[in-house]
Amino acid sequence: MAKDKLRWGILGTGNIARVFAKGLAGCATGELFAVASRTLDKAQTFGKEFNVPVQYGSYEALLSDPKVQAVYVALPHAFHAKWSIRAADAGKHILCEKPIAINHAEACAMVDAARRNDVFLMEAFMYRCHPQTAKLIELLRAKIIGEVRVIQGTFSFQAEYDPANGAFTNELGGGGILDVGCYPVSMARLIVGTALGIAYAEPLEVSGAAHIGERSGIDEWAVCCLKFPGGILAQVSTGVFLAQENVVRIFGSEGDIMIPSPWVPGGRDPGITRIFVRKRGEKHPQEIITETRTGLCSMQADTVAAGIDKRQSPIMDWDDSLGNMRALDLWRKAAGITYPADTKRII
Repeated sequence: MAKDKLRWGILGTGNIARVFAKGLAGCATGELFAVASRTLDKAQTFGKEFNVPVQYGSYEALLSDPKVQAVYVALPHAFHAKWSIRAADAGKHILCEKPIAINHAEACAMVDAARRNDVFLMEAFMYRCHPQTAKLIELLRAKIIGEVRVIQGTFSFQAEYDPANGAFTNELGGGGILDVGCYPVSMARLIVGTALGIAYAEPLEVSGAAHIGERSGIDEWAVCCLKFPGGILAQVSTGVFLAQENVVRIFGSEGDIMIPSPWVPGGRDPGITRIFVRKRGEKHPQEIITETRTGLCSMQADTVAAGIDKRQSPIMDWDDSLGNMRALDLWRKAAGITYPADTKRII
């Protein structure tokens, strides 16, 4: 292991953990040192596949390892707060998979733990770390489409119901709003904030509705409308059992912007992404290309390393995550969705 690289540990061995482990292989600032699962067999299988030097059969054991400097929390939503707080108490820097928590109260407890223990904490919205998002901010600041008026954003997919999958169970905080609806809400807040000359904006009003499955008890598909300062409106849509068009559109006084691949630009791998800008009166949009030579997970890990000294990153700082959770709470309230964690004591 290189001495000057950040030594990462991963809590969990699910799909997103595998994605992160693969991405770390091309990371300039960090390397994968340890992995933990609830069983040693799973950790060892994961470790063999991704050449992880140390494997643990419990999360506590990994957090007790003094050689682990940063932890990626890749667990079901209901465990994000618990294990992020324990990681902070163990003195580890933390990258927590989105959503950062089940609700705003849990997120506040996580931020308090990071502050109390003087460690880094960031919510893992990978798209925020990609140059395509920086280019979008640049275009909006230049008012290339005039004043922003309406935003449309969707992140949705069609899966088969599996009661063993935490993303599809109420007990573990499953459902579209928390799993992927958090993306377009965060994007809308980013776009409006940029349009208003600040980092991100908070909605004045949030209304929404959802279809709650009889078997699953989760929001299987849902929609939301957010009203922001400056008369800017956002329409967002999500789902875990419904395929939709996963794009972002921004309509302004002088034109519009369309982002075909907003959430996983380039499919997590190095490559080319595109933003289309059409000014009023033009028949054909202008194509703006962003090219990268680094994978999305590598960019995210490098973002963590760059922000450790300040304990948070301007890419997705603590107040940004807290604001996003507050908006998601309001969406869930409007749609009538509750979780056991909403009434439980925060550990």
